[in-house]
Amino acid sequence: MSQQRARRVSEEMKKEVSAIIREDLKDPRLGFVTVTSVVVSNDLSDAKIYVSVYGDQKNIDDTMEALQSALGFIRREIGSRIRLRIVPEIRFYYDESMEHGAHINQLLEKLKGENSGE
Repeated sequence: MSQQRARRVSEEMKKEVSAIIREDLKDPRLGFVTVTSVVVSNDLSDAKIYVSVYGDQKNIDDTMEALQSALGFIRREIGSRIRLRIVPEIRFYYDESMEHGAHINQLLEKLKGENSGE
């Protein structure tokens, strides 16, 4: 399988999973979720879906639990929306890059404030 095809499938899955989460999942544990990226293996058998969740640790835990319990539904929906011979196995991962970026921004602002006070 070509890497280009895997990239196209990743982009399509990102769009569809975002729509499924936003429009079709009605789980009350689901918080404000953003699908940040989808990485599909070259043979299209596995998909790692990275999500960002707004809120505290409890919101993150509840949302990840809700996504985990909806895995079968999400996979079935992807199978009906995207033409693939085999629907990839899906795993959700929490994406900490947004938090990491915010922390770095905080540190930079703090340094900037200290330097301007001199």
